[in-house]
Amino acid sequence: MGSNDRAPSSGRIDGIDILRGLAIFFVLMLHVHVHLVLDKVHYGRGIPRQLLAALVWNGQTGVQMFFAVSGFLITTTSLRRWGTLSKVRVGGFYLMRFARIAPLLVMLLAVLSVLHLAGIGGFVISPQLGGLGRALAAALTFHVNVLSAHRGYLPGPWDILWSLSVEEMFYLFFPLACLLFARRKLLVPLLCMFVVLGPIARTHGNQIWREKSYLGGMDAIALGCLTALLCSRVRFSAKALRILGACGAAFLIFILGFSREVYEWGLDSTGLGMTVLAIGTCLVMIAASQSHYKAPRVLGPFLDLGQRSYEVYLTHMFVVLALFHFFVELGKPMLAIPVLFVAAVLLSTLLGDGVARFYSEPMNRLIRQRWGGSRANAVATVAPGTACPEGNRSAVTQSGD
Repeated sequence: MGSNDRAPSSGRIDGIDILRGLAIFFVLMLHVHVHLVLDKVHYGRGIPRQLLAALVWNGQTGVQMFFAVSGFLITTTSLRRWGTLSKVRVGGFYLMRFARIAPLLVMLLAVLSVLHLAGIGGFVISPQLGGLGRALAAALTFHVNVLSAHRGYLPGPWDILWSLSVEEMFYLFFPLACLLFARRKLLVPLLCMFVVLGPIARTHGNQIWREKSYLGGMDAIALGCLTALLCSRVRFSAKALRILGACGAAFLIFILGFSREVYEWGLDSTGLGMTVLAIGTCLVMIAASQSHYKAPRVLGPFLDLGQRSYEVYLTHMFVVLALFHFFVELGKPMLAIPVLFVAAVLLSTLLGDGVARFYSEPMNRLIRQRWGGSRANAVATVAPGTACPEGNRSAVTQSGD
């Protein structure tokens, strides 16, 4: 096999898995970095500031990439399953989301509750933050972001649930919006409205709310939805796909790698930086979903991360906290810091893979088979032009994230 001849991984879209792998990589790097900073471990000497910022300060942008990918995959899967968004079955849509999200979320909350009650450092919800009951209520009703904005940052393993709050609140209303607006051709204007409101939301409120508000993340999801709709109607030429992919990669490199210029150009202060990032992500997804792109072997680790992104995201803080505790016990040796970062990525990937294989994926199948019957697992035949020709088959496999 040549360098580009990677065996297909269950029909998935390699380009999209790489995007998710990059996103979760940035989240992992940020959370290790934050613990080092909070413990006053100054390790960045000798590393160019731009490079260091690109490696360890892109966790928020990584989540925005997740949002765009999620919007694309859910919309593509809905088109694949029901043929058109105006025919989305609300019960079937909610079952699909519940089967994917609920098993691991419930297990995570159970473990976090036990650790809180046991008084384990890094897991305890203080009374000032509302205590355990308030945190559980926020997690189960998708407003952890609201709780954080009003009370302050929650402990890391709890705080990461803010992004799930944004995503699932969008999908709570998505099938209803499809039924009400798609037939009247008003769904696209509605999604465009979210795109316009996103940058505005990222410039209002306190710092936490600017980072974690509903509208501040929904513009990326909406852009992903719009991209899927575009893909369903337009088949791009090979030349156009190369141009779109190159432009998307350039946008991503600029936002992820040149934070100083992003700041100086006012993209942060206007909230447009994340919009540019989401657009770049969407352009890459168009190219990846229609071009038969196969990732080279060297990108295999990002593929592995991307394929387990949901499980890695929800469980990685256990790894980060355990490794950092071990690092502190060793006396915070500077030479061990690169090992700390690498170990966090590798062990989080292994943990996420194990959780997916032995728990979340079996539970996902069980719930769909038990309550959805054959319809929950069947994929409708799609006529040419109704969805991304090469992308849809893969997107169904990836749709649960």
